[in-house]
Amino acid sequence: MISRTQGSPAQGGDDRTFKETVVAINRVAKVVKGGKRFSFSALVVVGDGAGTVGMGMGKAREVQASIQKGTFAAKRSLITFPLVGDTIPHEVVAKFGAGSVWMKPAAPGTGVIAGGGVRSVLDAGGVKNILTKSLGSSNCYNMVAAAIECLKQLRSVADVAKMRGK
Repeated sequence: MISRTQGSPAQGGDDRTFKETVVAINRVAKVVKGGKRFSFSALVVVGDGAGTVGMGMGKAREVQASIQKGTFAAKRSLITFPLVGDTIPHEVVAKFGAGSVWMKPAAPGTGVIAGGGVRSVLDAGGVKNILTKSLGSSNCYNMVAAAIECLKQLRSVADVAKMRGK
């Protein structure tokens, strides 16, 4: 995984600083008359470390161009989720494709117990203590998308009270 921090009004629109992590790079070969023509797809996760995270896929003939396209797509798909201290407010399960992700809040000092793409999403979002389990497909794209779905389902205590009219 490649990780770097970037953020300026010229690159993404607003002045927040985002942590950019390349989760996976896939090389695809197309066989043509003269041989093989290679292209690359990059799965990128961006987040501000304070409850905002997004994912994007970029495809191009070169690795750098695919990463840039993925970063741009990730910044357009940002979501925000509530944090309670440095963990999530409640247990949640979400499914995307054949993969599903289970997340549970953890006590301080536990750390991020997650694998692969799910860890990248949580690190970018600013979660420091959490327990997760990836079930079903191990496809990186499905795992990252299922983790984003989990974070979309989170509700804070204030949100639930407001919904119930308390």
